[in-house]
Amino acid sequence: MAGPGRSRAVTAADPIRAGDRVTIDERSRVVLGASGPLIRFTDDDGAVEEAAVAELVGSGRMRLQPRGPGGHPAAQTGLAGLPPEAVERARWWEAHIIEVVDGTRPDAPEGAPPRPEYDVQRTSLREREHAKAAELSMPDRPVAASTVKHRRQRWQAEGLPGLVDKRVTRRRSPAGRADPAVAEAMEQAIGEATDDSTRTATFIVWRTRQILAERGQDGAEPSRATMFRLFSRLSAGRHTTGSAVTRRGLAGRPQRMFSQAHPAAPGELMEIDSTPLDVLVLLDDGVPGRVELTGMIDVATRTVPAAVIRPTAKSVDASVLLARALTPEPMRPGWPASLAMAHSALPYDRLLGIDERLRHAAARPVIMPDTIVIDHVGVRVGQLPGFVPAPGDQHPAGAPGDRIGQASHREDVLLARHAVLPVRGRLPGPQR
Repeated sequence: MAGPGRSRAVTAADPIRAGDRVTIDERSRVVLGASGPLIRFTDDDGAVEEAAVAELVGSGRMRLQPRGPGGHPAAQTGLAGLPPEAVERARWWEAHIIEVVDGTRPDAPEGAPPRPEYDVQRTSLREREHAKAAELSMPDRPVAASTVKHRRQRWQAEGLPGLVDKRVTRRRSPAGRADPAVAEAMEQAIGEATDDSTRTATFIVWRTRQILAERGQDGAEPSRATMFRLFSRLSAGRHTTGSAVTRRGLAGRPQRMFSQAHPAAPGELMEIDSTPLDVLVLLDDGVPGRVELTGMIDVATRTVPAAVIRPTAKSVDASVLLARALTPEPMRPGWPASLAMAHSALPYDRLLGIDERLRHAAARPVIMPDTIVIDHVGVRVGQLPGFVPAPGDQHPAGAPGDRIGQASHREDVLLARHAVLPVRGRLPGPQR
Protein backbone atom coordinates (compact mmCIF):
# COMPACT_ATOMS: atom_id res chain seq x y z
CA MET A 1 0.00 0.00 0.00
CA ALA A 2 1.33 3.39 -0.94
CA GLY A 3 1.82 6.09 1.65
CA PRO A 4 0.73 9.73 1.51
CA GLY A 5 4.02 10.65 -0.14
CA ARG A 6 3.23 8.43 -3.18
CA SER A 7 0.64 10.25 -5.29
CA ARG A 8 -0.86 9.03 -8.55
CA ALA A 9 -2.89 10.42 -11.42
CA VAL A 10 -6.68 10.65 -11.14
CA THR A 11 -8.55 8.18 -13.37
CA ALA A 12 -12.22 7.55 -14.22
CA ALA A 13 -12.00 4.18 -12.46
CA ASP A 14 -10.82 5.85 -9.26
CA PRO A 15 -12.93 9.03 -8.85
CA ILE A 16 -12.33 11.71 -6.25
CA ARG A 17 -14.39 11.56 -3.08
CA ALA A 18 -14.88 13.88 -0.12
CA GLY A 19 -12.07 13.39 2.36
CA ASP A 20 -9.47 12.41 -0.22
CA ARG A 21 -6.05 14.00 0.11
CA VAL A 22 -4.74 15.31 -3.21
CA THR A 23 -1.67 17.19 -4.38
CA ILE A 24 -2.41 20.39 -6.35
CA ASP A 25 0.47 22.49 -7.62
CA GLU A 26 2.85 20.53 -5.38
CA ARG A 27 0.78 21.38 -2.28
CA SER A 28 -1.22 18.88 -0.22
CA ARG A 29 -4.97 19.56 -0.03
CA VAL A 30 -8.07 17.80 1.36
CA VAL A 31 -11.20 17.48 -0.82
CA LEU A 32 -14.32 18.85 0.92
CA GLY A 33 -16.86 17.95 -1.74
CA ALA A 34 -17.91 18.24 -5.36
CA SER A 35 -20.65 20.24 -7.10
CA GLY A 36 -21.06 19.44 -10.79
CA PRO A 37 -17.76 20.05 -12.57
CA LEU A 38 -16.21 21.83 -9.56
CA ILE A 39 -14.52 20.53 -6.43
CA ARG A 40 -13.90 22.37 -3.18
CA PHE A 41 -10.74 21.69 -1.22
CA THR A 42 -8.80 23.11 1.71
CA ASP A 43 -5.21 23.17 2.90
CA ASP A 44 -3.72 22.72 6.35
CA ASP A 45 -4.29 26.43 7.11
CA GLY A 46 -8.05 26.08 6.57
CA ALA A 47 -8.24 28.19 3.36
CA VAL A 48 -11.04 26.88 1.10
CA GLU A 49 -10.73 27.04 -2.70
CA GLU A 50 -12.78 25.85 -5.67
CA ALA A 51 -11.65 24.76 -9.12
CA ALA A 52 -12.79 22.73 -12.15
CA VAL A 53 -11.84 19.04 -12.01
CA ALA A 54 -11.30 18.78 -15.78
CA GLU A 55 -8.84 21.68 -15.79
CA LEU A 56 -6.84 20.33 -12.82
CA VAL A 57 -6.66 16.77 -14.18
CA GLY A 58 -6.08 17.76 -17.81
CA SER A 59 -3.19 20.03 -16.94
CA GLY A 60 -1.63 17.45 -14.61
CA ARG A 61 -1.75 19.87 -11.68
CA MET A 62 -3.68 17.46 -9.44
CA ARG A 63 -2.64 14.01 -8.27
CA LEU A 64 -4.49 11.71 -5.88
CA GLN A 65 -2.74 10.52 -2.75
CA PRO A 66 -3.42 6.94 -1.62
CA ARG A 67 -6.34 6.34 0.71
CA GLY A 68 -6.33 4.52 4.01
CA PRO A 69 -6.96 0.80 4.51
CA GLY A 70 -9.74 -0.62 2.33
CA GLY A 71 -9.53 2.26 -0.12
CA HIS A 72 -11.48 4.61 2.13
CA PRO A 73 -10.38 8.24 2.54
CA ALA A 74 -8.23 8.67 5.62
CA ALA A 75 -9.49 11.15 8.17
CA GLN A 76 -7.57 14.40 7.90
CA THR A 77 -7.29 17.40 10.20
CA GLY A 78 -5.24 20.53 9.82
CA LEU A 79 -1.88 21.11 11.44
CA ALA A 80 -2.32 24.88 11.69
CA GLY A 81 -1.67 26.27 15.17
CA LEU A 82 0.45 23.37 16.36
CA PRO A 83 3.99 23.98 17.66
CA PRO A 84 6.60 23.62 14.87
CA GLU A 85 8.52 21.12 17.00
CA ALA A 86 5.46 18.83 17.23
CA VAL A 87 4.85 19.00 13.47
CA GLU A 88 8.51 18.30 12.71
CA ARG A 89 8.48 15.34 15.08
CA ALA A 90 5.35 13.97 13.37
CA ARG A 91 7.00 14.28 9.93
CA TRP A 92 10.08 12.47 11.27
CA TRP A 93 7.89 9.60 12.42
CA GLU A 94 5.98 9.59 9.13
CA ALA A 95 9.16 8.98 7.12
CA HIS A 96 9.96 5.93 9.26
CA ILE A 97 6.39 4.61 9.14
CA ILE A 98 6.30 4.90 5.35
CA GLU A 99 9.45 2.80 5.20
CA VAL A 100 7.78 0.15 7.38
CA VAL A 101 4.66 0.10 5.16
CA ASP A 102 6.16 0.58 1.67
CA GLY A 103 9.72 -0.61 2.15
CA THR A 104 11.42 2.67 1.17
CA ARG A 105 11.51 6.13 2.71
CA PRO A 106 9.68 8.95 0.90
CA ASP A 107 12.96 10.82 0.35
CA ALA A 108 14.67 7.80 -1.25
CA PRO A 109 15.84 8.25 -4.88
CA GLU A 110 13.45 7.01 -7.55
CA GLY A 111 13.99 3.28 -8.16
CA ALA A 112 16.22 2.79 -5.12
CA PRO A 113 15.90 -0.76 -3.70
CA PRO A 114 14.61 -1.17 -0.13
CA ARG A 115 16.93 -2.16 2.67
CA PRO A 116 16.89 -5.94 3.28
CA GLU A 117 15.13 -5.69 6.65
CA TYR A 118 12.31 -3.60 5.06
CA ASP A 119 11.86 -5.52 1.79
CA VAL A 120 8.09 -6.08 1.56
CA GLN A 121 8.65 -9.13 -0.67
CA ARG A 122 10.86 -10.94 1.86
CA THR A 123 9.67 -9.72 5.26
CA SER A 124 6.33 -9.52 7.04
CA LEU A 125 4.84 -6.34 8.44
CA ARG A 126 5.52 -7.53 11.99
CA GLU A 127 9.20 -8.20 11.14
CA ARG A 128 9.55 -4.73 9.67
CA GLU A 129 8.01 -3.18 12.78
CA HIS A 130 10.51 -5.03 14.98
CA ALA A 131 13.36 -3.93 12.67
CA LYS A 132 12.26 -0.30 12.90
CA ALA A 133 11.97 -0.50 16.69
CA ALA A 134 15.52 -1.86 16.90
CA GLU A 135 16.78 0.86 14.57
CA LEU A 136 15.21 3.72 16.54
CA SER A 137 16.07 2.39 20.00
CA MET A 138 18.82 4.13 21.94
CA PRO A 139 20.50 3.08 25.19
CA ASP A 140 18.65 5.70 27.19
CA ARG A 141 15.42 5.67 25.13
CA PRO A 142 14.23 2.25 23.93
CA VAL A 143 11.43 2.01 21.34
CA ALA A 144 9.11 -1.00 21.49
CA ALA A 145 7.71 -2.75 18.42
CA SER A 146 4.21 -2.08 19.81
CA THR A 147 4.96 1.66 19.67
CA VAL A 148 5.84 1.41 16.00
CA LYS A 149 2.69 -0.65 15.37
CA HIS A 150 0.39 1.83 17.12
CA ARG A 151 1.89 4.80 15.27
CA ARG A 152 1.59 2.93 11.99
CA GLN A 153 -2.11 2.26 12.66
CA ARG A 154 -2.78 5.90 13.55
CA TRP A 155 -0.95 7.07 10.42
CA GLN A 156 -3.02 4.76 8.22
CA ALA A 157 -6.26 5.98 9.84
CA GLU A 158 -5.55 9.70 10.18
CA GLY A 159 -2.50 10.50 8.09
CA LEU A 160 0.18 12.87 9.36
CA PRO A 161 -2.04 14.46 12.10
CA GLY A 162 -2.33 11.02 13.69
CA LEU A 163 1.39 11.11 14.50
CA VAL A 164 1.21 14.42 16.37
CA ASP A 165 1.72 14.16 20.13
CA LYS A 166 -1.80 14.28 21.57
CA ARG A 167 -0.60 16.28 24.56
CA VAL A 168 -0.05 19.37 22.41
CA THR A 169 -3.51 19.11 20.81
CA ARG A 170 -5.44 18.54 24.04
CA ARG A 171 -7.78 21.43 24.81
CA ARG A 172 -7.57 22.74 28.34
CA SER A 173 -10.36 24.43 30.22
CA PRO A 174 -9.80 28.15 30.91
CA ALA A 175 -10.59 27.38 34.55
CA GLY A 176 -7.65 25.01 34.80
CA ARG A 177 -7.88 22.74 37.82
CA ALA A 178 -10.24 25.02 39.73
CA ASP A 179 -13.37 23.56 41.30
CA PRO A 180 -16.04 23.35 38.54
CA ALA A 181 -18.66 24.71 40.95
CA VAL A 182 -16.56 27.82 41.64
CA ALA A 183 -15.80 28.29 37.93
CA GLU A 184 -19.52 27.99 37.04
CA ALA A 185 -20.47 30.52 39.71
CA MET A 186 -17.85 33.00 38.50
CA GLU A 187 -19.01 32.53 34.90
CA GLN A 188 -22.51 33.47 36.05
CA ALA A 189 -21.20 36.54 37.89
CA ILE A 190 -19.26 37.66 34.81
CA GLY A 191 -22.31 37.10 32.62
CA GLU A 192 -24.51 39.18 34.93
CA ALA A 193 -22.06 42.08 34.64
CA THR A 194 -22.36 42.25 30.84
CA ASP A 195 -25.29 44.68 30.68
CA ASP A 196 -24.60 46.44 33.98
CA SER A 197 -22.21 49.29 34.59
CA THR A 198 -18.55 48.34 34.67
CA ARG A 199 -17.64 46.35 37.76
CA THR A 200 -14.35 45.73 39.51
CA ALA A 201 -12.66 42.38 39.98
CA THR A 202 -13.37 42.62 43.73
CA PHE A 203 -17.10 42.89 43.02
CA ILE A 204 -17.03 39.81 40.73
CA VAL A 205 -15.24 37.80 43.43
CA TRP A 206 -17.78 38.95 46.03
CA ARG A 207 -20.69 38.09 43.71
CA THR A 208 -19.18 34.63 43.06
CA ARG A 209 -19.08 33.90 46.79
CA GLN A 210 -22.66 35.11 47.07
CA ILE A 211 -23.79 32.74 44.30
CA LEU A 212 -21.97 29.85 45.98
CA ALA A 213 -23.68 30.67 49.26
CA GLU A 214 -27.10 30.71 47.55
CA ARG A 215 -26.38 27.24 46.17
CA GLY A 216 -25.17 25.92 49.51
CA GLN A 217 -21.60 25.52 48.21
CA ASP A 218 -19.91 28.29 50.15
CA GLY A 219 -17.46 25.84 51.71
CA ALA A 220 -15.88 25.07 48.31
CA GLU A 221 -14.46 28.53 47.62
CA PRO A 222 -10.66 28.79 47.38
CA SER A 223 -8.41 31.51 48.72
CA ARG A 224 -8.75 35.15 47.69
CA ALA A 225 -5.61 35.03 45.52
CA THR A 226 -6.88 31.91 43.70
CA MET A 227 -10.23 33.60 43.08
CA PHE A 228 -8.52 36.59 41.47
CA ARG A 229 -6.36 34.34 39.29
CA LEU A 230 -9.47 32.45 38.19
CA PHE A 231 -11.20 35.72 37.35
CA SER A 232 -8.22 36.79 35.26
CA ARG A 233 -8.47 33.60 33.19
CA LEU A 234 -12.26 33.52 32.78
CA SER A 235 -12.62 37.21 31.91
CA ALA A 236 -9.78 37.32 29.38
CA GLY A 237 -10.94 39.17 26.25
CA ARG A 238 -14.42 39.93 27.63
CA HIS A 239 -13.74 43.46 28.98
CA THR A 240 -15.57 42.71 32.23
CA THR A 241 -13.72 45.52 34.01
CA GLY A 242 -13.16 47.59 30.87
CA SER A 243 -15.31 49.43 28.34
CA ALA A 244 -19.03 48.71 28.72
CA VAL A 245 -19.68 49.34 25.00
CA THR A 246 -17.00 46.86 23.95
CA ARG A 247 -18.17 44.32 26.51
CA ARG A 248 -21.77 44.43 25.29
CA GLY A 249 -20.72 44.35 21.66
CA LEU A 250 -18.63 41.21 22.20
CA ALA A 251 -21.45 39.55 24.14
CA GLY A 252 -23.91 40.26 21.31
CA ARG A 253 -21.97 38.36 18.69
CA PRO A 254 -23.46 35.07 17.47
CA GLN A 255 -22.06 32.04 19.25
CA ARG A 256 -22.18 29.96 16.08
CA MET A 257 -19.90 30.25 13.07
CA PHE A 258 -20.76 32.79 10.39
CA SER A 259 -22.78 31.23 7.60
CA GLN A 260 -22.28 31.54 3.88
CA ALA A 261 -24.95 30.66 1.36
CA HIS A 262 -24.17 29.26 -2.10
CA PRO A 263 -27.32 29.75 -4.22
CA ALA A 264 -27.10 28.11 -7.63
CA ALA A 265 -30.29 29.27 -9.39
CA PRO A 266 -31.62 32.78 -10.16
CA GLY A 267 -34.08 33.88 -7.48
CA GLU A 268 -33.00 31.21 -4.99
CA LEU A 269 -31.67 33.93 -2.68
CA MET A 270 -32.18 37.67 -3.18
CA GLU A 271 -31.14 40.46 -0.84
CA ILE A 272 -32.47 43.96 -0.33
CA ASP A 273 -29.76 46.38 0.74
CA SER A 274 -29.29 50.13 0.85
CA THR A 275 -26.39 52.56 0.59
CA PRO A 276 -26.24 56.38 0.56
CA LEU A 277 -25.36 58.27 -2.62
CA ASP A 278 -22.58 60.86 -2.34
CA VAL A 279 -24.64 63.61 -3.98
CA LEU A 280 -27.10 66.34 -2.90
CA VAL A 281 -30.48 66.49 -4.65
CA LEU A 282 -33.43 68.85 -4.45
CA LEU A 283 -36.15 67.02 -2.57
CA ASP A 284 -39.93 67.41 -3.07
CA ASP A 285 -40.11 70.08 -0.36
CA GLY A 286 -37.49 72.20 -2.14
CA VAL A 287 -34.76 71.49 0.42
CA PRO A 288 -31.45 69.94 -0.72
CA GLY A 289 -30.68 66.64 0.94
CA ARG A 290 -29.03 63.26 0.68
CA VAL A 291 -30.66 60.23 -0.90
CA GLU A 292 -30.14 56.51 -0.62
CA LEU A 293 -30.03 53.82 -3.26
CA THR A 294 -32.01 50.73 -2.29
CA GLY A 295 -31.73 47.72 -4.54
CA MET A 296 -32.70 44.07 -4.78
CA ILE A 297 -29.72 41.91 -5.73
CA ASP A 298 -29.85 38.32 -6.93
CA VAL A 299 -26.98 36.57 -5.15
CA ALA A 300 -26.60 33.68 -7.63
CA THR A 301 -26.29 35.81 -10.79
CA ARG A 302 -24.98 39.01 -9.13
CA THR A 303 -27.57 41.07 -11.04
CA VAL A 304 -29.78 43.95 -9.85
CA PRO A 305 -33.38 43.26 -10.93
CA ALA A 306 -34.73 46.38 -9.20
CA ALA A 307 -33.42 49.57 -7.59
CA VAL A 308 -34.98 52.83 -6.39
CA ILE A 309 -33.64 56.15 -5.09
CA ARG A 310 -35.39 57.64 -2.07
CA PRO A 311 -34.49 60.20 0.63
CA THR A 312 -34.25 57.37 3.20
CA ALA A 313 -34.48 53.61 3.02
CA LYS A 314 -37.44 53.67 5.40
CA SER A 315 -39.59 55.25 2.69
CA VAL A 316 -39.07 52.24 0.39
CA ASP A 317 -41.66 49.49 0.33
CA ALA A 318 -40.38 46.01 -0.45
CA SER A 319 -43.43 45.39 -2.63
CA VAL A 320 -42.23 48.15 -5.01
CA LEU A 321 -38.90 46.41 -5.50
CA LEU A 322 -40.65 43.07 -5.92
CA ALA A 323 -43.00 44.49 -8.56
CA ARG A 324 -40.09 45.97 -10.51
CA ALA A 325 -38.14 42.73 -10.33
CA LEU A 326 -41.10 40.84 -11.84
CA THR A 327 -41.92 43.42 -14.54
CA PRO A 328 -39.90 43.88 -17.77
CA GLU A 329 -38.21 47.27 -18.06
CA PRO A 330 -39.38 48.94 -21.31
CA MET A 331 -36.90 50.69 -23.56
CA ARG A 332 -37.09 54.47 -23.22
CA PRO A 333 -36.51 57.21 -25.79
CA GLY A 334 -32.84 58.01 -26.22
CA TRP A 335 -31.58 54.63 -25.03
CA PRO A 336 -29.16 52.93 -27.47
CA ALA A 337 -30.37 49.77 -29.19
CA SER A 338 -27.54 47.79 -27.57
CA LEU A 339 -29.45 48.00 -24.28
CA ALA A 340 -32.41 46.09 -25.67
CA MET A 341 -33.02 42.53 -24.50
CA ALA A 342 -33.00 41.41 -28.14
CA HIS A 343 -29.27 42.24 -28.27
CA SER A 344 -28.39 40.71 -24.89
CA ALA A 345 -27.01 37.29 -23.98
CA LEU A 346 -30.42 36.25 -22.61
CA PRO A 347 -32.43 33.64 -24.59
CA TYR A 348 -34.62 36.35 -26.13
CA ASP A 349 -36.58 34.24 -28.63
CA ARG A 350 -37.57 31.66 -26.06
CA LEU A 351 -38.51 34.30 -23.48
CA LEU A 352 -40.56 36.22 -26.03
CA GLY A 353 -42.77 33.18 -26.51
CA ILE A 354 -43.48 33.23 -22.78
CA ASP A 355 -44.13 36.96 -22.31
CA GLU A 356 -44.91 39.28 -25.22
CA ARG A 357 -43.96 42.31 -23.08
CA LEU A 358 -40.30 41.41 -23.59
CA ARG A 359 -40.46 42.48 -27.25
CA HIS A 360 -39.63 46.09 -26.36
CA ALA A 361 -37.90 45.40 -23.05
CA ALA A 362 -34.45 46.49 -21.95
CA ALA A 363 -31.75 43.94 -21.15
CA ARG A 364 -32.67 43.66 -17.47
CA PRO A 365 -33.43 40.15 -16.20
CA VAL A 366 -36.86 39.37 -14.79
CA ILE A 367 -36.36 37.07 -11.80
CA MET A 368 -38.97 35.42 -9.59
CA PRO A 369 -37.53 35.43 -6.04
CA ASP A 370 -37.78 32.39 -3.82
CA THR A 371 -36.15 33.84 -0.67
CA ILE A 372 -35.64 37.53 0.09
CA VAL A 373 -33.33 38.69 2.87
CA ILE A 374 -33.64 42.27 4.11
CA ASP A 375 -30.28 43.18 5.60
CA HIS A 376 -31.23 45.66 8.36
CA VAL A 377 -32.05 48.60 6.09
CA GLY A 378 -35.47 49.45 7.55
CA VAL A 379 -37.42 48.65 4.37
CA ARG A 380 -41.17 48.31 4.90
CA VAL A 381 -42.49 44.79 4.31
CA GLY A 382 -46.11 45.30 5.36
CA GLN A 383 -47.66 44.52 1.95
CA LEU A 384 -45.05 42.07 0.70
CA PRO A 385 -47.01 39.14 -0.85
CA GLY A 386 -46.46 35.81 0.81
CA PHE A 387 -44.38 37.27 3.65
CA VAL A 388 -44.62 35.15 6.80
CA PRO A 389 -42.41 36.45 9.65
CA ALA A 390 -40.45 33.96 11.69
CA PRO A 391 -41.47 33.57 15.37
CA GLY A 392 -40.19 36.56 17.29
CA ASP A 393 -39.08 38.42 14.14
CA GLN A 394 -40.66 41.55 12.69
CA HIS A 395 -39.07 41.27 9.23
CA PRO A 396 -36.97 38.69 7.35
CA ALA A 397 -33.53 40.01 8.21
CA GLY A 398 -30.19 38.28 8.52
CA ALA A 399 -28.62 38.00 11.94
CA PRO A 400 -26.42 40.98 12.94
CA GLY A 401 -22.84 40.30 11.89
CA ASP A 402 -23.92 37.21 9.95
CA ARG A 403 -24.35 38.61 6.44
CA ILE A 404 -25.63 36.07 3.94
CA GLY A 405 -24.90 38.04 0.79
CA GLN A 406 -21.68 39.96 1.38
CA ALA A 407 -21.12 40.13 -2.37
CA SER A 408 -24.58 41.71 -2.73
CA HIS A 409 -23.66 44.50 -0.33
CA ARG A 410 -20.39 45.17 -2.18
CA GLU A 411 -22.24 45.38 -5.51
CA ASP A 412 -24.76 47.80 -4.00
CA VAL A 413 -21.93 50.10 -2.87
CA LEU A 414 -20.17 49.86 -6.25
CA LEU A 415 -23.44 50.64 -8.05
CA ALA A 416 -23.89 53.72 -5.89
CA ARG A 417 -20.39 54.94 -6.70
CA HIS A 418 -20.83 54.54 -10.45
CA ALA A 419 -24.22 56.25 -10.34
CA VAL A 420 -22.74 59.52 -9.09
CA LEU A 421 -19.50 59.56 -11.09
CA PRO A 422 -20.97 61.70 -13.95
CA VAL A 423 -22.49 64.20 -11.49
CA ARG A 424 -20.68 67.51 -11.13
CA GLY A 425 -20.04 68.73 -7.63
CA ARG A 426 -20.73 65.39 -6.01
CA LEU A 427 -19.96 65.10 -2.33
CA PRO A 428 -16.69 63.55 -1.15
CA GLY A 429 -18.40 60.58 0.44
CA PRO A 430 -16.78 58.36 3.07
CA GLN A 431 -14.52 55.53 1.96
CA ARG A 432 -16.86 52.58 2.36
